[in-house]
Amino acid sequence: MNPSILVVHRPAAGRYTTQFRGVVAAAAELGVATVALLPAGSRAPEADGLARYHADLDDPAALRAAVARIVTEHRIERIFPLFEGDVLPVSRARKEHGIPGLTPEQALNFRDKNVMHRRAEELGVRVAHSCRPDTLTAVAEFAERAGYPVVVKPHAGWACGNTYRVDDRAELDLAWAKMGDDRHEYRVEEFICGTEYHVDSLFQGGEPVFAQLSQYTYSVLDYLDEPGGTISRKYGLTPGERRVLDLNTVVVGGFGLGTGVAHAEFFLLDDGDIVFGEAGARAGGGSIVPAIEAGRGINLAGEWCRLELDPGHRPAARLGPETGTEYLSSSQYGTITAITSAAELTALDGVVDADVWKRVGDVLTPPTASNDVLGWYVCEGADFDDVCTRFKAVRDSFRVETAPAPQP
Repeated sequence: MNPSILVVHRPAAGRYTTQFRGVVAAAAELGVATVALLPAGSRAPEADGLARYHADLDDPAALRAAVARIVTEHRIERIFPLFEGDVLPVSRARKEHGIPGLTPEQALNFRDKNVMHRRAEELGVRVAHSCRPDTLTAVAEFAERAGYPVVVKPHAGWACGNTYRVDDRAELDLAWAKMGDDRHEYRVEEFICGTEYHVDSLFQGGEPVFAQLSQYTYSVLDYLDEPGGTISRKYGLTPGERRVLDLNTVVVGGFGLGTGVAHAEFFLLDDGDIVFGEAGARAGGGSIVPAIEAGRGINLAGEWCRLELDPGHRPAARLGPETGTEYLSSSQYGTITAITSAAELTALDGVVDADVWKRVGDVLTPPTASNDVLGWYVCEGADFDDVCTRFKAVRDSFRVETAPAPQP
């Protein structure tokens, strides 16, 4: 059998299309075929022409059973999970079949926030104070000690799903009711006030070979009120920003990533101290990959593939202008009757890429996670403030019209 890679790909809403295409292209350049494992019942046009398998990817046992079948029919050299929730099940499949890559022990450092924060503390990195929500009294006492607000979140969640900012005891009681019998799946943290950054990095042999620092333009928890935006920080970095990059190397390397890609988040406080938020052993979600591709000339997922298959490879990234990306959102709900197209967005000054996931006839409902959006766009500019100005111009130009959705 010829060598192949396996990509675990969830095509819903186009969130991972850029990553998937980057991995497939990189493997092809190296003479390696791609096998795609897709959700049951789904179709991904970007996977046409490839060997395709399907499984219930939300069932870890079904995912691993599908991998077991695939390795009997293809010589799988590496497995690439693009979605956060697939990182741990894939690591277990690797272990079962002797495939190199992130191990389950390492994957837990990147998936379970209880493990993640404990390991970061062992590495000497500051994290938010937290507690387990064993009882309502324990959480209330923690909130009084830490001071409101506090954040209630799943210990293995993503995209702020089922995550709540709690500002007082009344809101705590509401959050407790929402957790219900699943409270063992949650953790409670102090709310960190600071400027939030993310670092998207590539590692080879335990050492960073690429790192891009970016600053969020909003609080991730505020996704209901404003679109999520992030802007690169390449020039004139402050000492605090340089320290964020240094701590990223400490955290990602200390979590055990040998060769791969990571997305990590940090808070820079007014006093210059830095608090680690969380890290994932996957490329940044949403439009972070196309934004970095527009600004630095490399596809993070594709480079991950190259680094895995070619130990001598090093990313040839350019520096370029500051580049930012923002989600497209709307306060209008119901059936879409008109919506600005991606072509109309890319015709605007400074917009270098865009993708609109929703179409006329789709039904818009209130978002339930930070990535529950209509699409994204990428801008470039002279500096952070210039990109922010371009963001506003795009927001002012983006239009969505809706009509009441038909009742079931």
